[in-house]
Amino acid sequence: MKQSGTSISRRAFVTRTALGLAGLSVAGCASSSMKARKKIPVGLQLYSVRNECKADFPGTIAAVGRMGYAGVEFAGYWNYSAKDIRRMLDDAGLVACGTHTSFESLLPDKLDETIEFNRTLGNKFLIVPYMTGKTRADWLARAERLNAVAAALKPLGMLTGYHAHAHDFKPVEGEPAWDIFFRNTRPEVIMQLDTSNCLDGGADPVEVLRRYPGRGLTIHLKANGGGPEAVIGEDKVNWSGVFELCETISGTQWYVVEHESSRQPLVAVQRSLDALRALGKV
Repeated sequence: MKQSGTSISRRAFVTRTALGLAGLSVAGCASSSMKARKKIPVGLQLYSVRNECKADFPGTIAAVGRMGYAGVEFAGYWNYSAKDIRRMLDDAGLVACGTHTSFESLLPDKLDETIEFNRTLGNKFLIVPYMTGKTRADWLARAERLNAVAAALKPLGMLTGYHAHAHDFKPVEGEPAWDIFFRNTRPEVIMQLDTSNCLDGGADPVEVLRRYPGRGLTIHLKANGGGPEAVIGEDKVNWSGVFELCETISGTQWYVVEHESSRQPLVAVQRSLDALRALGKV
């Protein structure tokens, strides 16, 4: 065999071929790694701008859309109908990426009404924002109810889940309430971690995400440790670890920004989105 008019030995040919195949293998691995890190849309938890919503709900929805958010997660509806809210979303170019809906709204006598409201919104994520329990039995009863809700929602393409607060990571009869609940719920019950609340409870959000692969379909991105005006990247959260797991093993479908403490909420949520943009997440 000849190359550029010069003979090469069989050994050289085999070596070059092997190197070429190795290069393809490395390229293939790199390609697979790149594919594993998916782009995740960013929504805003409207509790961040609760006073603005109270004063002017349609105007606040429109302002969030202009910022560049892809969706919003609701924390109240301010006496507007689902049809009116859906119209606001459509006009603003937004979608519903979740609702924080009370545990009571998922009880049998309220579930059909809650489902219908959320179907009109176009929302498939029904997240319980807060629960308490003094005993293991209390948390197991909560788990049993959300398992039943998850089964009812599955044929409709909808999901339920629970949002983290600091007390969820405190032990109840020797085990954190969070683990009692999620070790006894169906795999499709969403584990909506909140990065700041998790740290406030003494847990590591990276470790929690790693322990429950496939459960973190939506996650609250909230700064912790940088002061009341700090946004993502200006604090102490291990953001690279959080993003890596969300974009690989957690199955995350939405990043949901939440900023509760600013004196200028609309400025803070714009800064939060800009920070994510600078990190290549938008």
